[in-house]
Amino acid sequence: MNFAVLASGNGTNLQAIIKAIKAKQIKASLKVVLSDKSGAFALERARKAGVPCVVNLAPEQYLTREAFDQAMLDVLKKEEIDFVVLAGYMRILSPLFIEAYRHKILNIHPSLLPAFKGSHAIKDAFQFGVKVTGVTVHFVDEQVDHGVIIAQSAVEIGPNDTFDMLVEKVHEAEHKLYPYAINLFIRGKIKAPVVKAVPPVTGQHR
Repeated sequence: MNFAVLASGNGTNLQAIIKAIKAKQIKASLKVVLSDKSGAFALERARKAGVPCVVNLAPEQYLTREAFDQAMLDVLKKEEIDFVVLAGYMRILSPLFIEAYRHKILNIHPSLLPAFKGSHAIKDAFQFGVKVTGVTVHFVDEQVDHGVIIAQSAVEIGPNDTFDMLVEKVHEAEHKLYPYAINLFIRGKIKAPVVKAVPPVTGQHR
């Protein structure tokens, strides 16, 4: 199977994925790393790892979100990509993109979803004072930080933990869980969710 990683930032989860591929923990070909940020260090990580196709696309050069996503899809189609992994990708995917890879887009979020959605999940959990947070790998759908959960890992927040310590703990959990979940998907252990139609209600009920 061929897959692509979309990243917007430093790319630590990408690095964990690359490491897992080299260790044969992920038996698939990382063919594309694509970023919406020209300065994303993830691009440099990909080049150093020898990823065949490393692409930066500038969203401001496209009139609509759909046009930008179509440009990404054109790259993925050319490289015969089977599934997509989001690794710190900070743009919301359009329905156009999601439909093209329905149940084939994985994301990791730094909380135990559905708790603490959004881009400040670690900070929100820390400030709220919960004793346990964690990370979640899930399928991506049209809603933000939503979709069927694939795997989760809990992270305890100790009484003496600082925010920076919690960030490090969460990232460490991400780097372990994401390759594990990707491997499950590749091996066919994670089945796409099936939505069954609900028959209409007929007759009178009292």
